[in-house]
Amino acid sequence: MIPYIEQTIWQLGPIPIQVWGFFVALGILVGLLVSARRAEKLGLEKKHVYDVATWIIVAAFVGARFTHVVFYELATYVQDPLEILRVWNGGLSITGGFIGAVIAALWYFRKHELDVYKYSDATIFGLPIGLAIGRIGCFLIHDHPGTATDFALGIQYPDGIVRHDHGLYLALNGLALAIVFAILSRKKQPVGMFLAVFAVWYGAVRFGLDFYRAIDTTYLGLTPAQYFSMALFIGGAWGIWRIWKTRAKMHQ
Repeated sequence: MIPYIEQTIWQLGPIPIQVWGFFVALGILVGLLVSARRAEKLGLEKKHVYDVATWIIVAAFVGARFTHVVFYELATYVQDPLEILRVWNGGLSITGGFIGAVIAALWYFRKHELDVYKYSDATIFGLPIGLAIGRIGCFLIHDHPGTATDFALGIQYPDGIVRHDHGLYLALNGLALAIVFAILSRKKQPVGMFLAVFAVWYGAVRFGLDFYRAIDTTYLGLTPAQYFSMALFIGGAWGIWRIWKTRAKMHQ
């Protein structure tokens, strides 16, 4: 059991620092630097990684907000449409963020006539460590409490109940996947491998974890994120199958 540690604001003299925002920004920075370094190692132009990141961040933010508004709390925003603009009150869906990021990346890579899969592989390489750092912010503000548990990594909440904490689990998941990526990168991998592995890994983990969320919107028993996770897993599995099939033909 892990004690409940809550940090929402750090006071830097007269300046309040939002803990969640700090770790998200730090995660984006570290992830971007890792991706740029990976692109350079692969002989790609890291300038394009930095440039596409700008579009990805904007599109991910818009997609995350749109998805939350439409699929999670639509009734609330219908009653007060201006609340849609009050993003400081929270309400972002990483599912929508992924969708927005993919759309922006495809648009950028095709506009600049770049190899979509090569640059996507390089760009996504830093995402796991970025997610690991960003989710530390979620863990410290405890915005994703789970169901009661006696699991060793359960958090002792102020109400006395030991709960799963998705911020912690997703931070650890990001770290684990970052390590897997580092191991895979020791050998030359087929183009698209990191993209496919991320999709399969994240899709499977997120689908399972959502069953342990204490409060969430569901449709036919599943959360919006779980439907997206299924699509992500299937797409990633198809990608790995295609890579395996191509390699098998080359060795015939």
